[in-house]
Amino acid sequence: MVAMRNWVWGLLALTTACSGSRQAVQDEGTGGSGSSPAVEDSSAESRSTTRRYVDEDLGFEIIRPTADWQLDETNERTPEGLAIPVILRHAVSGAQVVLQVAPAVASPTQFAERLTEGLRQHPGFTTSDPAPIPLSDTAVGFDFQVGDGVHGKVAVREGIPGRVLMMLATWPAQAAEDVPRSVDALIQGVRPLAGPATAWRLPQR
Repeated sequence: MVAMRNWVWGLLALTTACSGSRQAVQDEGTGGSGSSPAVEDSSAESRSTTRRYVDEDLGFEIIRPTADWQLDETNERTPEGLAIPVILRHAVSGAQVVLQVAPAVASPTQFAERLTEGLRQHPGFTTSDPAPIPLSDTAVGFDFQVGDGVHGKVAVREGIPGRVLMMLATWPAQAAEDVPRSVDALIQGVRPLAGPATAWRLPQR
């Protein structure tokens, strides 16, 4: 469980760093983990409402609910095997979602429970108890707050075999009421690839 403990505290550091960030990032058509990730615009009409990002190496896709969510590829990896491939930022509100892909050394429930314990030990953090969420049969999530200024939530679900997907979302406490709903919609759009990765590869131009 050493890797899991390092994962928890690495996430905690990211939470603190990300809670105040409001940097806007320009979308890119290709890049990411290895040579396979891509961003797809399904049509000219849908560019303002739907964007798809695919990472074949880590086995996940992201469908953004609106173009207001800007995607920043980080390609970070830790010695423990934790990947932090992307951060998504909502430029208007300052909300953001950090995606982490971890080795499946525990179930989503165990990850969420351990993470909750770690956050509660950090000054200023309060959390709800982990509970099932309707992302999948095994998905678990909880809400948290950092002082009076930052609200957030964590969602953990299974990825492709051998991996777990974890989404850490934060937004300013004074954000508009529709911001948490937009965060939920984005989290629902993060999921493991359902079939052979090659089925999602975009034509090279």
